[in-house]
Amino acid sequence: MLPVPGAPDEMGEQHMAVEADADVSVTALEEKSKLRKHFGRVDIFFFLVCTLVGVDGLGTLATEGGEGFTWLLVCVLLFAVPSAMLLAELGAAYPDEGGPYVWVRMAFGHFAGAVNNFFYWVTNPVWMGGTLVGTALGGFITFFHDGEDYSRGVNYAVAAVFIWAGVLFAVLSFRVGKWIATIGAIARFLLLGLFSVLVVVYGVENGFSGPGAGEYVPSFSGFVALVPLVLFSLVGFELPSAAGEEMTDAQKDVPAGIAKSVVATGLLYGIPVLGILLVLPTSQASGLTGFPDAIRQSLSVFGGTVTTAADGTAVTTLGTSATAVGYAMGILVAIVAFTSGLTWIMGSDRTLAVSCYDGAGPRALGRFSSRFGTPVRVNVLSGVVSSVVFVAATEITEGDAAKFFGVVLALAISTTLISYLGIFPAAWKLRRANPDRPRPYSAPAIGFTTVLAMAWIAFCTVQILFPGLGDDWFGEDYRPEGWVASERWLYLGTELVPLVVFTAIAAWFWSAGRRETRREAERVQVPTR
Repeated sequence: MLPVPGAPDEMGEQHMAVEADADVSVTALEEKSKLRKHFGRVDIFFFLVCTLVGVDGLGTLATEGGEGFTWLLVCVLLFAVPSAMLLAELGAAYPDEGGPYVWVRMAFGHFAGAVNNFFYWVTNPVWMGGTLVGTALGGFITFFHDGEDYSRGVNYAVAAVFIWAGVLFAVLSFRVGKWIATIGAIARFLLLGLFSVLVVVYGVENGFSGPGAGEYVPSFSGFVALVPLVLFSLVGFELPSAAGEEMTDAQKDVPAGIAKSVVATGLLYGIPVLGILLVLPTSQASGLTGFPDAIRQSLSVFGGTVTTAADGTAVTTLGTSATAVGYAMGILVAIVAFTSGLTWIMGSDRTLAVSCYDGAGPRALGRFSSRFGTPVRVNVLSGVVSSVVFVAATEITEGDAAKFFGVVLALAISTTLISYLGIFPAAWKLRRANPDRPRPYSAPAIGFTTVLAMAWIAFCTVQILFPGLGDDWFGEDYRPEGWVASERWLYLGTELVPLVVFTAIAAWFWSAGRRETRREAERVQVPTR
């Protein structure tokens, strides 16, 4: 639970005056009373699969050929496994509502918790209103619109439904939301499992045309282009702990769920990426439609032809049966994209609400619905931010779908990675500061594990902002898809300006929370006559 306000907490820190923190404690207890326990071990596993496994980055991994698969394996072993161990310890030892915020606040104080948590939260409406909408559109374009972009008006209509349907489901209680996550996890198993089978059948019938052995050798340019995306795809093991007090047995279920999801995530990413490489020529793969294109080409086994155009790209013409299956696959792509955003919104919105009722943000946002047990105000705020991001990115890129996809994906990656600069070291700090705390699971070699995870995060954060820095900043081998050399500063502006704005807003959130807490303390201290 949150430390008893007004007394030194488990870090030995005195955060606020007794009267001020006592009010925060009363507020916290009031909001916690609205929570319901719905979250069991199976639910945690499906929620994690839905959180971790997406399809928005599969096509981008394939753009670098065989080394995309190599870097994926390296990152699973040397990043996902160590970071999962850190988060399993935190989730089991500190099963608080709003876990990621609470851990950072306990380790480094209210201000660090407030700023770090704002980045953790804002990533998700940015991602949902950008990359995930783009992924859904990419699936519809490939299977329902013959690969031709929709008009800007249609894009806006699809985005509005996508974003606000997500908000609606996030508002509903976790008892309902967890089933949406379960459906999303099942959709992943169906989509990626069927695709893997199709790839094998297609390869048997037409031969495999994957990269040569030499193309699997990793390079620095491939590292810069791919590893930030891979890390972005492999974070989120802590997300169920955002609803820690809605779990039936967090101390046992969190480590077990994380362990199973590490294995499932590695397989559900590795097999499809290898399938894209074997079916789709590297020159044709793209971040937006690479995965849907590979599905479409493999569907020709149900009836259809694959020819090579003058520019070397594959042109797939599907028969009636293959087209029908393609429609189903396109819908699954959209479901996977939608539920990826939904689970993150459900979790991160809780962390923001907890930080606000804990005095690290505007108190008005720290309210849970008595009816649903969810932070409705923050849910709506997420929808507003997602909508603004979609409109802004669409207009900045003038409707260029590929460039739009790249801009928002890079921004989502940078904000996500920055938030883990606070979360990962919290495990080591809390272990040292509070060694007697019961830990149902303890991460081995926690000092080394923390340094390893942090090194990955820090380097990749720099490379997202300055791709190729240290070799050839924004050179041809490093700049994102759709950008040219002369747009170096425009790209930097699209990434750096939002980060500065987000930092300022986060600091304002903390300041507003402190002011409200002090005013309430002063009101309580005024003697009555």
